Amino acid sequence: MDKDLIRENERVDDLQNGYYVIQDPQKFCFGMDAVLLSGFARVKKGERVLDMCTGTGIIPVLLCAKTPGERFVGMEIQQECAEMAGRSVRLNHLQERVQIIQGDIREAAQLFGAASFHVVTCNPPYMIGQHGLQNPDMPKAIARHEILCTLEDVVSQAARVLTDNGRFYMVHRPFRLAEIMNVLIRYRLEPKRMQLVHPYIDREPNMVLIEARKGGNSRIQVEKPLIVYERPGVYTQEIYDIYGMEGV
Repeated sequence: MDKDLIRENERVDDLQNGYYVIQDPQKFCFGMDAVLLSGFARVKKGERVLDMCTGTGIIPVLLCAKTPGERFVGMEIQQECAEMAGRSVRLNHLQERVQIIQGDIREAAQLFGAASFHVVTCNPPYMIGQHGLQNPDMPKAIARHEILCTLEDVVSQAARVLTDNGRFYMVHRPFRLAEIMNVLIRYRLEPKRMQLVHPYIDREPNMVLIEARKGGNSRIQVEKPLIVYERPGVYTQEIYDIYGMEGV
C-alpha cells in the first residue's frame, strides 16, 4: 500500500473485496446507504457509469469491483473530497476504469454531453429545510442537506446525461417518496424497481432504493423489504451478502 497517498487525520478502510477507500472522519465517511446502492444498481458489460455526489468515491470503486462496466466516473463538488477520492482510485490502481472529477452536478450535461452514460447512480443529500439538524461542519452539512444541489437538480441532470433506456439508481429517505416519484416522472425517468430498507423487521423503513429508466413504460416492481439487523449488532444474511462477508 502506497502510504504517500494517505494524509494526516485520514484512515484507510478495507472494503473486504480486495479494495480500499481513504476517509477523513473529521469531514465525511461513507455509510451503509452507499453500500446498499452499489448492491442494488445493475451495470452491464461495456456500460459507462456516472456517480453523482460521489463523496469518498465509494460507489465507483464498489461498482468497478463487482460489475463488468467499462468506465466509471465519480463527480463531487467539494474539492477536498474529490481529491481524496482520486487518491483512493490510485491506491487501488483503478485509473484505467475509474475517474474522479471535481465539479457541480448541475453542470453535468454541459460537461459530459447529452446521452453520455448508460447508468447514473446517486446517494444525494436527503434533508431539506428543517428536516434534521444542519451539521455546523460544512463538508458534512453539504453531504446531508440540500445546500449545493436539490433532488430536482440531480434528477434533471441524470435525465440529460442518460442514453435512451438508460438507468438511474438512487438511495433516499421514504418520507420524500411522493416527491421523488413526481420529479422522476416529470423528467421521463420512469420508476421500474423499488425496495424499502428497514433497520429491523418490526421497524418502519428508513431508506428507499429506486431504479428508474429513461423513457420507460409505466410499470414498477416492488421488491421484498431489505432488513438490516437480525438483532442488535448482527446483520441479516442479505446484508452480509451485499457486503461480501460471511454471516456469524
